[in-house]
Amino acid sequence: MPKGTQVVSAESCGISTWTKTAKISIILPSGEPASYFLKCARGTGARAIIEGEWLSVSTIEALVQGLVPKALGWGQYYDDDAQVFFFLGDFHDMDFSVAPDPARFTAQIAELHRRGTSPTGMFGFSAPTACGKMVRTVSWEKSWAASFTAQLQDVIKYDKRVNEPWPEYDAACKQLIDVVVPRLLGALQSDGREIVPALIHGDLWERNVGIDRETRQIVVFDPGCTYAHNEMEFGTWRCSWAFHFSKPIYMEKYQHHIAPSEPVKEWDDRNKLYSIHPNLNNSAGHPGHVSRETYAPMDGLEKYNPEKDISVTGDRSPFAMKPFHSHFSLTK
Repeated sequence: MPKGTQVVSAESCGISTWTKTAKISIILPSGEPASYFLKCARGTGARAIIEGEWLSVSTIEALVQGLVPKALGWGQYYDDDAQVFFFLGDFHDMDFSVAPDPARFTAQIAELHRRGTSPTGMFGFSAPTACGKMVRTVSWEKSWAASFTAQLQDVIKYDKRVNEPWPEYDAACKQLIDVVVPRLLGALQSDGREIVPALIHGDLWERNVGIDRETRQIVVFDPGCTYAHNEMEFGTWRCSWAFHFSKPIYMEKYQHHIAPSEPVKEWDDRNKLYSIHPNLNNSAGHPGHVSRETYAPMDGLEKYNPEKDISVTGDRSPFAMKPFHSHFSLTK
């Protein structure tokens, strides 16, 4: 903060499972009042959570101004012997009771995906980022299948650390890594087909999107970016906790701007595959959660290895979601 800034108050603000958050009210040296948002993290993954958010927000702001709160900085300090990392950004008083306008919101996300081109031409990111508290592997890869495999292996590893052993689960994960991912995602970059790495938010669900109460502008926050296949952004929209973005209108509006990648007929299967990542990420962060047993997203993926049915994993819970429909011919 500028020298001479007067701190008026610091009060707990927002809900965060992995960090502590606050609203900082100040008086600038000019006499003008201002408010900042503070996030602090400690422990495993703390640096990736904080530095990753600062890099992610800064990158998004440079591409689509006003979509994210402006990042002011990040750093670290010690609380006794504990190392604490902090992020400071502009504060927005947000309304979460209203669903973002589908046309407006998806136009902004499409703009982010179109303009957010990889500086290396490869998939990855310049520094580790996090989804929740789980650190994302972001090493640069030319192959999207290889990049996604590393990210999927991350959440499988985190999940197995905290949950009970489950042999059928291990077998299903092996099927995904060894057969399904190379076939389903490898097709995006074979037979003359190519995809361009796009900057994705990385954790785009309803509680990370709000409406500014003063300006009524859509604001997204808490990103953990990576340059990925743009369709990975929407795996979360298929998860059981999606309550606005699972409605077909959001995907329909997005696809007015960016069409599904070829092979188009495999779009829905790719979306099922991408939804497994946030499901297992959620399971790793909440041991014993039902999302670990929700294997219906795998239904239909056994076609990529017909010798084994990867949807058979023992106990399972019903997976309720309205299928996406669009003006493109997509499989259900």
